[in-house]
Amino acid sequence: MIDVEKESTRVPRALLVGEPGNDLQELKGLVQTLGFDIIQRLTLSRMEVQPAYGMGKGKAQEICDLAHEIEADCIIFDFNLEPRKQRNWEELTNLSCFDRQEVIIRIFADRAQTKEAVLQVELARLSYSLPRLAHMRNNFSRQRGGAFGAKGSGETQLELDQRQIREKITMLKRELAEIELNRQTQRKQRDKNPSCALVGYTNAGKSSLLNALTGADAFVENKLFATLDPLTRRLPLNESAGALITDTVGFISNLPHHLIDAFKSTLEEAVTADLLLLVLDATDPDAEFQYNTVCSVLEDIGATENPRLILLNKVDKAEDTEQLSILRHKFPDALCISAREEIGFVELKDKIYELLYGEICDYILPASQAVLITELRKAGCISKEEWLDDGVHITARASGRLKALISPYAVN
Repeated sequence: MIDVEKESTRVPRALLVGEPGNDLQELKGLVQTLGFDIIQRLTLSRMEVQPAYGMGKGKAQEICDLAHEIEADCIIFDFNLEPRKQRNWEELTNLSCFDRQEVIIRIFADRAQTKEAVLQVELARLSYSLPRLAHMRNNFSRQRGGAFGAKGSGETQLELDQRQIREKITMLKRELAEIELNRQTQRKQRDKNPSCALVGYTNAGKSSLLNALTGADAFVENKLFATLDPLTRRLPLNESAGALITDTVGFISNLPHHLIDAFKSTLEEAVTADLLLLVLDATDPDAEFQYNTVCSVLEDIGATENPRLILLNKVDKAEDTEQLSILRHKFPDALCISAREEIGFVELKDKIYELLYGEICDYILPASQAVLITELRKAGCISKEEWLDDGVHITARASGRLKALISPYAVN
């Protein structure tokens, strides 16, 4: 007799397949985050442009035989698997077969906590699954309409499912648009305050850095995509100045466009920030590749003009001094920090203050601009303020948005 409870809690066993030259380390981390047991990794010696499997039939059969030999429950490919090829693989192997895009979407689904994140993941999942419905169901029967011969045969079950998914996608986009209006309202309320956004590859230590700098309680775990929801906290820079700092979702190579589109409102925190703090893991040998990936995603979302400060995190664990030297040579203006040991925090805050508030300037504001003076006191850094007959003489530093408002009153 089969132990049903034991069978239901069995960890799925996966065979990973990658392109030539791919050591599958990143896919391994993703699959482990998903909770699967990796039985074996297979790197192909060459890729063939074949319409059925993306490789020759002989090689496909060889992978199929290997999967059954090691008793794998699924085959996961580290390259995009088109719907038709996915169907062909599942028919050949009689196993679940999918690509890294689906792995990432499943991880996001497990991590989503807030209503917005749940809706975003659901939108990405439906957008990804829509062209794959044909391989997910074998019921292609049609609905009969009216008396025989009087009307057409009606929609197939596949067409019904596709229509329902399109309607659900439209509804999700409408709900997310409403949430985005609320987010825009929140941004306007803090618009005059200087802001930073933590961006970087997943698991680079962004949430740990936010917690260490601000005393926040962002969720931290040594897994990919531990954080999905942006979290904003105030960062004191000195006795008179501060900034808002936001933790954003981590990036990764080949991030599915469905997820980029779905998480557009969340990623816009990076677009609207006055300063991007680009966090790199100094212990990762692929740090330079990850930097290029982050820059590519920032370009995709339109965050190319924002000033950037590169942070080499985890220097307390960077035992390979040669690698750290290479990174420092590649990024000479980068700051070496450690979120765990709080190394380099004084220099980091000083640099953020310098980049956000700029040079100190003199202004003469009319006494009638009381609202603007109040904003300058809240979001600027005033070193001198005198009320004289010709107006309010102020010496201060101000961030980009606020500086644009008071620049007409600058003293040449």
